[in-house]
Amino acid sequence: MKGFIFDFNGTLFWDSAYHEQAWQEMALQIRSKELSPEEIRTRLHGRTNSAVIEYLCGREVDSDEIASIAAKKEKIYRHICLSLNGGFRLATGVPEILTLLKEKQVPMTIATSSELENLHFYFRHFELNRWFDLDQIIYDNGTFPGKPAPDIFLGAAKMLRLLPAECTVLEDSFSGIRSAIAAGIGRIIYVNSSKMALEPELAGQVSLSIQNFQSINLGSIL
Repeated sequence: MKGFIFDFNGTLFWDSAYHEQAWQEMALQIRSKELSPEEIRTRLHGRTNSAVIEYLCGREVDSDEIASIAAKKEKIYRHICLSLNGGFRLATGVPEILTLLKEKQVPMTIATSSELENLHFYFRHFELNRWFDLDQIIYDNGTFPGKPAPDIFLGAAKMLRLLPAECTVLEDSFSGIRSAIAAGIGRIIYVNSSKMALEPELAGQVSLSIQNFQSINLGSIL
């Protein structure tokens, strides 16, 4: 393994509950009922805003309407994050791991379903420029399908100038794991931030499952 590709939401930043809260507000506005636990698992986590919005609307939605709904949802989400005070931080152990990888000059990037405005938000508040270059992050720019399609991880491997089989992906969502499998990623680490057991079909495809980043033996992984 020569490079690391990190999902962001739910992996480096454990914010799944905040996204869920924001989407529940939007679901009530759009269809007058909240998302069920099954819908959250299969239709929300790891998906792009456009995919979630079209699912909630139950129809094809034009780009202007998607942008308007997404902007409302992300404004709610960012407000939730900023209200956390001391809770608005990267997952425990993440800064140390990223710093070690940076010191060892291991190629690494982020592959996220987040849009550019949220990416700027994360870079500003988490000082991600300590470890990553913004122009080398793969994010939802509307030019490729979201997870579980393989495109996002294929793009990340290409950005690192590596074959997918030479990369390790760290993911928290089932759709993200499916995306990594479809991309031919060499090693997948399941970051179980939501404490949800993997589906049997995915369990055999994952090299390692962790509850937190402090349990990673980075030396052995490298």
